[in-house]
Amino acid sequence: MEEGPRPDPATLDEATLAFVRRVFGIARGGQAEELRGLLAQGLPRNLRNEKGDSLLMLAAYHGQAETVRVLLEAWADPDLPNDRGQTPLAAAAFKGDAAVVRLLLRHGAAVDARGEGGRTALFVAAMFNRAEIVKLLLSQGADPTVRDESGRDAAAAARAMGAPDTPALVEAPVRRRAG
Repeated sequence: MEEGPRPDPATLDEATLAFVRRVFGIARGGQAEELRGLLAQGLPRNLRNEKGDSLLMLAAYHGQAETVRVLLEAWADPDLPNDRGQTPLAAAAFKGDAAVVRLLLRHGAAVDARGEGGRTALFVAAMFNRAEIVKLLLSQGADPTVRDESGRDAAAAARAMGAPDTPALVEAPVRRRAG
């Protein structure tokens, strides 16, 4: 995992700070072609903001599939976590964006990468009742038996959050293995 540069706002002049803010806005806003041009000019592909969010993290969280594609094709790290340990895959799972989840997985995102509290993208999708994402992650080999730091699996976490559909989806593969 490549760490990626993180500009320190305290050390940047106003023009540079404005440029950095604009670049992160481009990622959030889905201006894929503009970002492609900046990457071609040498913009670091794993540039991170003060919270450790990479350009890819912001594009994934905001559902900007084409921008995600541009970054992944420029070899941005699909598993680079932010300062809270959240990965782009978990961000896309949280938002329920299947297209972005598929792109990340196709470009090598680790399906069972653990973030804050030891949770995987499957945990996040299950907790927020993202049934389509849960099915997608399971079809790509996500392990439904992984436990977080509190000892809960994804089904238990989903039940605790009141998710109506996903606990059974996560438990089904476990039952098949046991049966």
